[in-house]
Formats: sequence, C-alpha cells, structure tokens
Amino acid sequence: MKLIKQTSRKIRSRLPAILTAAAILTLNAMPAFAQAFNSTELKTGISNSLAVIMMFGFVLGISAVIYGGFAIRRGDVDQGKMSIIGGAIIAAAPAAVFAFYKIFGIDANSAVGVGNF
Repeated sequence: MKLIKQTSRKIRSRLPAILTAAAILTLNAMPAFAQAFNSTELKTGISNSLAVIMMFGFVLGISAVIYGGFAIRRGDVDQGKMSIIGGAIIAAAPAAVFAFYKIFGIDANSAVGVGNF
C-alpha cells in the first residue's frame, strides 16, 4: 500500500511541470497550424495524379481496341465490336472531359488537361 501512495504522490507532483511543458510546446507549435493554404500546390498535385491515371487509361483503352481486333479475327465479332467501342471510350475519355471543360469555360481553373489542342 505504501508503494502505491508514494507513486501517486510523485505523479501528482510532476503533473504541473508536465502540463506546463505540454502547454509551451503547443503554443510554440500553433503558428505551424496556421500556415496559409496554397490551392496552386493542391491543383498541381491533383493534375499530376490525373495525368498518370489518364496515361494508364489511354494504354488500357488502346490494348482493348487491339484485343477487339484480335477477337474479330478469331470470329467473335460481337465481343470484338464491344471491346473496340469500350477501348475507344476509355482512351478518349480524358479528351472528352477536357473538351467539356473548354466548352463551359472552366479550363483555366481545372485540374484536367490532356495537352494542347
């Protein structure tokens, strides 16, 4: 019993010092939490991520079109046509989305881009 009481006394005696140290560290770190939000960096990151996704989509779309050609050659015309149409949609999707951005005039603030038309 005596050990428990002595330990609790030591903890209670250190508590104000620990709380003071925690408060000082928190107050010193507050300017780091108030950093200015930079939307340009966010747009750049999103744009780069979308560019990578669009590249993979383009490659997959082209491979689907090629697979459709081989399916038609094997005699499976219906499967080949569907594969070609699906591959063309997948490969052209970024260009279509960017065209809609251009049409509605929001391309300046968008994170979508497929290069210069």
